Amino acid sequence: MTTTREKARLYAVAAHGDQRYGDHPYSFHLDAVAALAEPYGEEVVVVAYLHDVAEDTDVTLASIEAEFGSRVATCVCLLTDEPGANRKERKARTYAKLAQAKGEIEIALVVKAADRLANVRACIADRKASLWRLYQSEQQAFKNAAFRSGQCDPLWSELDRLLAEGAFDGQT
Repeated sequence: MTTTREKARLYAVAAHGDQRYGDHPYSFHLDAVAALAEPYGEEVVVVAYLHDVAEDTDVTLASIEAEFGSRVATCVCLLTDEPGANRKERKARTYAKLAQAKGEIEIALVVKAADRLANVRACIADRKASLWRLYQSEQQAFKNAAFRSGQCDPLWSELDRLLAEGAFDGQT
């Protein structure tokens, strides 16, 4: 019998198809985010697998809701970047949305922290200094929107450490 987590992974991998995450299949990123989400429960892992589906594929939130329920779909919606003319505008709108998250949908914020941590780990591993600097420049606004004390502090601690001044030893 397939678990909901396995169903979510299969669904997301199929939806992302041939998309790549750097030099890797997109499942590399999905598995990294899900592994970071693991300590926070099964539903968080499900959302982790699905977090980019609505943003990066043709799958609709209605389809996600039909397959995984309204709470998961609401969380995926919360994690989906808002439209904007450029990254700065998209992120400002998305962070404003994240800042409003309350109650049972706050689990999406764990996934958002796990996603950012996975991205920062990857840009360090792949020696992408310019991307690291971008994440570093966004960190305070991102944290102001998504951090909730006591929710997933180990993820935030590592993220803060990896984005600290001088943490990327190859930065220029």
